[in-house]
Amino acid sequence: MRSGRIDAPAKLNLTLEIFGRRDDGFHTLRSVVVPLALSDTLSWEPAPAYRFGCSDASLVDGENLVERAARMLNLDRCGVALHLEKRIPIGAGLGGGSSDAAALLRAAQRGAFPEIDRQRDWLSLARRLGSDVPLFLTETAVFVEHTGERLTPLGPCPTWAAILCIPPLHICTTTAYAQLDAERSTPPATRPRATSASIHLGTALQRADFDAVQGLLVNDFTTSTLKHHPLLANIVEQASRLGVGLHLTGSGSTLFALERDPARAEHTALRLREHLDGDLTILTTTLRRETTW
Repeated sequence: MRSGRIDAPAKLNLTLEIFGRRDDGFHTLRSVVVPLALSDTLSWEPAPAYRFGCSDASLVDGENLVERAARMLNLDRCGVALHLEKRIPIGAGLGGGSSDAAALLRAAQRGAFPEIDRQRDWLSLARRLGSDVPLFLTETAVFVEHTGERLTPLGPCPTWAAILCIPPLHICTTTAYAQLDAERSTPPATRPRATSASIHLGTALQRADFDAVQGLLVNDFTTSTLKHHPLLANIVEQASRLGVGLHLTGSGSTLFALERDPARAEHTALRLREHLDGDLTILTTTLRRETTW
């Protein structure tokens, strides 16, 4: 075994349309997801025995998704030391934990661990780890549908600036779904419409049509989430006063704005840092890669 490393990118939901709740408790959805340059890094090296370390010691608890993936692959019986360098904020809706687990699967796919059989159903393994893990096995922007398991790669993502406002707030996805269901006066049909914002945005993204993408950004959690979390509503209001429209990714708590001009993005991020808590704002880009993450 050779030492190595692999990045685990964060993600943005450019759309998130939630349809009806199914009999099994899951919701039917559609979403267009893009990877970000903001990433964690998973590294490995030969060792006398298996061990896992992380820059955030609170994650070394045996139950984070990287350790669960390692056990699934039987790496915990091998002589390998894994280390996770965290940069993606935890519990912010950016998919860091899922991406970290997928990074380990992708490393194994590529033959990083000679002890591991590479002839596996990697998508099935990813699904066992969590509903968001499979999308991180793809190398591109992704159209997600059904309950999250149907994935259609959309091709390399245009490189646009992404301004992230990440408040110190963790939102439980299960609770967010319950609040959304409770506030809908008429439950939507579980069968999605033939066309939707996600479908149109996916096409616009493939054309790199920034204006069209901007006009199609939608997240069905927004109204409910801002209502139940005044901190987020306040950030959106303050940004609006500065002429910056912020959008929710996932069920939150991260808010984002896209910008195609890097200089303008830097100026916008600077203004947000000046008027909001400076630690809230991160400037990154959407991630365009021609090869697997």
